[in-house]
Amino acid sequence: MLIINANIISMDNNDYENGYILIENQKIKQIGNMSDVPKIDDEVLDVSGKTVIPGLIDAHCHLGMWEDGLGFEGDDGNEETDPVTPQLRAIDAINPLDRCFTEALEGGITTVLTGAGSANPIAGMWCAIKTKGRRIDDMVINEQIGMKFALGENPKNTYNGKNETPITRMAITALIREQLQKAKRYSDDIEEATDMDDLPEFDMKCESLLPVIRKKCKAFFHCHRTDDIFTAIRISKEFDLDYVIVHGTEGYMVADILAQENAKVITGPLLCDRSKPEIRNLSISNPYELDKNNVQCCICTDHPVIPIQYLPLTAGLGVRAGLSKKRALEMITIESAKIAGIEDRVGSITVGKDADLVIFEDDALSVYFKPNYVIINGEIAVKN
Repeated sequence: MLIINANIISMDNNDYENGYILIENQKIKQIGNMSDVPKIDDEVLDVSGKTVIPGLIDAHCHLGMWEDGLGFEGDDGNEETDPVTPQLRAIDAINPLDRCFTEALEGGITTVLTGAGSANPIAGMWCAIKTKGRRIDDMVINEQIGMKFALGENPKNTYNGKNETPITRMAITALIREQLQKAKRYSDDIEEATDMDDLPEFDMKCESLLPVIRKKCKAFFHCHRTDDIFTAIRISKEFDLDYVIVHGTEGYMVADILAQENAKVITGPLLCDRSKPEIRNLSISNPYELDKNNVQCCICTDHPVIPIQYLPLTAGLGVRAGLSKKRALEMITIESAKIAGIEDRVGSITVGKDADLVIFEDDALSVYFKPNYVIINGEIAVKN
């Protein structure tokens, strides 16, 4: 496919007011000014008067884990029978035929990070996927993008009702620390083994944490309050984890300290009420204040908390709070990709990356935003 006469906002410092994009084998092969457009015999899409940006990325949601319009039958996000479940994998629970995948595509979201909720201190392995497909295995970018950890009120509330550990922040942290220490010792025993007889007895929980303690994947820490944010950083330093703060609702209150720590923050949801005590200080200024202090951050929906198709609208609230429109778009494209560690595949219109594109006429961050085309892996998935 050849896209011509496009206003291209690449998120890669190479924008073109009147440019072209050549797609081949699901990848972006060329990008440039119309004066240099190649002549081809393949499909040509003339988008005169329209803007092209990369496919949008939601860096934290639960798409496919809580199915739309269902109760317990479609609830596969929290295994509340054990507070420590690193052996669980999101890929085994996602239903790609849930209609919210269609709504995501219609909203221009082509990539998401999705997985377990925050009932457990260690909840399981998340994955990065595309939003188009019928079989999850065909949609995966990385099925082990990162391990989900959770601090604060959610684990407390889950297990307080069962009269089980943990019911305090101390216990939540102790369980995480204990399991990470077990995994570290398990890893050391594997590395020190000289033959098969020396290998430690197989431990599924420790085995599942090996990519985390070896920094082969991210450690995603659900935390809202500043004290929980700093607990996540403390644990990450102790075990040398490649960590990301998820939500970070009070991050703006300690943005200067987070900058000193080189913390990465996935902010959101922003388009919601203060529905529980630990988000009573929620502010739509959070991403703006973090960015102003040079904290790497992006914006998420936390779907189904905020329906995933409203990711652009959520970023629009960031503009209302002070972000430029370009910066807000970056926070749902390239910044999301960088924080997730998938910027080699998605997040910008760059030669060699996946051909995931959104083509539109109106303001992408407004309530009336509706893409004219959504292209994923080089194929038109949505046409309006």
